[in-house]
Amino acid sequence: MKTMRSFLLASVCAVTASSAIAQTRAANPAPADAAARAEATVKRMRSDEKTVLTHGMMPLPLGPNAPPLPAGAIPGAGYVAGIPRLGVPSLRETDASLGVSYVMGLRKDGATALPSGLAMAATWNDALIEQGGRMIGAEAKAKGFNVLLAGGVNLMRDPRNGRNFEYLGEDPLLAGRLVGHAIRGIQSNGILSTIKHFALNGQETGRKFVDSKISDAAARESDLLAFRIGMEIGNPGAVMCGYNRVNGEQACASDWLLNTVLKRDWGYRGFVMSDWGAVPGLDAALKGLDQQSGAQLDPALFFGDRLGAAAKADAGYAKRLDDMNRRVLYSIYQHRLDQVPARPQAPIDIAANASIAEMVARQGIVLLRNERGALPLAATAKRIAVIGGFADTGVVSGGGSSQVQGQGGAAVAIPIGGTGPFAAILTQSYHRSVPLDALKALAPQTSFRFRDGRYLTDAVAAARQADVAIVFATQWSTEGLDQPDMSLPNGQDALIEAVAAANPNTIVVLETGGPVLMPWLHRTAAVIEAWYPGARGGEAIASVLYGSTNPSGRLPVTFPARDDQLPRKAIDGADVLEPDFIGNPPHGDMTLTADYDIEGSDVGYRWNARKGIKAAFPFGFGLSYTRFATSAPVIAGNVATMTVTNRGPRSGATVAQLYLVSRAGKPMRRLVGYRRVELAAGASATVAIPIDLRLLADWQDGGWSMPAATYEMASGDSAEAVGATVALRLPERRWHDQSL
Repeated sequence: MKTMRSFLLASVCAVTASSAIAQTRAANPAPADAAARAEATVKRMRSDEKTVLTHGMMPLPLGPNAPPLPAGAIPGAGYVAGIPRLGVPSLRETDASLGVSYVMGLRKDGATALPSGLAMAATWNDALIEQGGRMIGAEAKAKGFNVLLAGGVNLMRDPRNGRNFEYLGEDPLLAGRLVGHAIRGIQSNGILSTIKHFALNGQETGRKFVDSKISDAAARESDLLAFRIGMEIGNPGAVMCGYNRVNGEQACASDWLLNTVLKRDWGYRGFVMSDWGAVPGLDAALKGLDQQSGAQLDPALFFGDRLGAAAKADAGYAKRLDDMNRRVLYSIYQHRLDQVPARPQAPIDIAANASIAEMVARQGIVLLRNERGALPLAATAKRIAVIGGFADTGVVSGGGSSQVQGQGGAAVAIPIGGTGPFAAILTQSYHRSVPLDALKALAPQTSFRFRDGRYLTDAVAAARQADVAIVFATQWSTEGLDQPDMSLPNGQDALIEAVAAANPNTIVVLETGGPVLMPWLHRTAAVIEAWYPGARGGEAIASVLYGSTNPSGRLPVTFPARDDQLPRKAIDGADVLEPDFIGNPPHGDMTLTADYDIEGSDVGYRWNARKGIKAAFPFGFGLSYTRFATSAPVIAGNVATMTVTNRGPRSGATVAQLYLVSRAGKPMRRLVGYRRVELAAGASATVAIPIDLRLLADWQDGGWSMPAATYEMASGDSAEAVGATVALRLPERRWHDQSL
């Protein structure tokens, strides 16, 4: 073990957050200017104008009693009226983090679908994710929207959560950095982005009443830290609170979350909007909620006339109402929404935007297994069987409010069933990017034979007659529903087992919303995780299979080896509740608790480290067609330097990962820094990686605390494969969060 000199704590007095805050503020009007303008406008407001900005509607023709669309509204997620007399623009809102949502085709247009959030996270590429955010923000603006309901950053506490695909993994540093860069890209267009769903919104089962139970310290060291980092980098104009309860209070009426953490401790000056149908009552305003969204879905319009009447009768409500307006106006002015009117712009460059989505997909694909050099596919493979997954039609995408479709809509949409108002949303949709066509384009001399995989005998016969069999396996996920387990649905595990038994050169392409179990793994030659790969996912998959792209994705989540490795045996409530997209309790007195104090802040790979569990594929894992080596870190101040060398035969990219592996003699595992590195064959590069001191600390007594102790850190190829450690003796240090 190599001992380094003491940490130079004088260089980290401002903590690593300060540079991110300064960088973001430089791109926006000075906060004091926006605050002064907001204050002046509030003083000019008439009493009847003070409840205009505090509530919004869904401008969608859903059902016979739907209100008419206001003049200037665009079919989308939400509309908040402006105040023309004061020059305050309306807010025109659209989902979501993966692109401009399709809203069932009501606008008769399409948009560019980025790959899923987990695919984006698997790139570990801050700059690329910011570019993707800039692209979808530009499309939203071009369609006339000025608010994008993006910025999903809930940590993956359970791989069965149906909404994991929207988010950015299980680690607060990785997820926080990436969401911050995505938000910064979106808002570079002069529109506003949210960050969501605040907070601890970890499952869809009973999502409007499940109570997320967790201690203050554990929340601050995990999910809240991801939000905090993202907000420091991205400066989102709004925070969207979640459906769930947190320690007994609805998240959108949680005094602790909204008033104590967000507004007092973090000094957040923007506004909090509710999720659609998440407002429990008028007193949510006193608990910190600033705007009621999609009020048709709530029991009543609380933040309209009722709020106005309360303000006239109660000085506390009157003061709060002014603050609500001040916060909405602050974000409007800071992000220049009044200076850049929301109206349809020039035509969208579909081809250029699709190329960005394809680059994200290429960098996000993770090579999990590659036996006997099965990949990249050799030109000698003249007969290839392509089986299953609608690979002759398109690539699967996640469902719910984040659903994006290109022009013309889905290549195929499979209804899940039901007759309720949201039945149309619950369809398994595929983008118009065809893996089979992309493979044929790269290997025109190869004979491809497709079988849909419905019948094992048919698939096995095709596999036996081929040099290589490629099985496409899909796992569709959606907002509103969780998976009961981590198996592949519709008998696909049995299909892969049978095909692999028939052909030892079987390659599996996974298109999934999160981790899955692989009981057939040992029989396969190669496995790639393609996630939901977006608008040009077929082309990205083919480029990796044939080697025109050297895979560089690294897992942003842990793939468990078994269900019993998880903190909870099942999704809380899954055994007693019927699947319900809305998530309301079946009767008023029903309670449901998700006990996150079990793992606390040790989410994902941290839980495995604490319990001594070995994953099937650990966080940070990913193979390449070349070989990399990373030196032990050299640490000075709050920066670690590591030398990365490409020792293989071709150019490629890897991720230099830095982990805390023990503190005061206690083993632990925390990602404290990372950097994606691209290298030519034989080349080396030394990279500097800032260390976020909060990852070395614990939250205690209202602040961050680093004990006087020996800290050991190491570079790693994954959370389970770390190299030589370096030891640093650090003195005790305590500090508080800085204001945003």
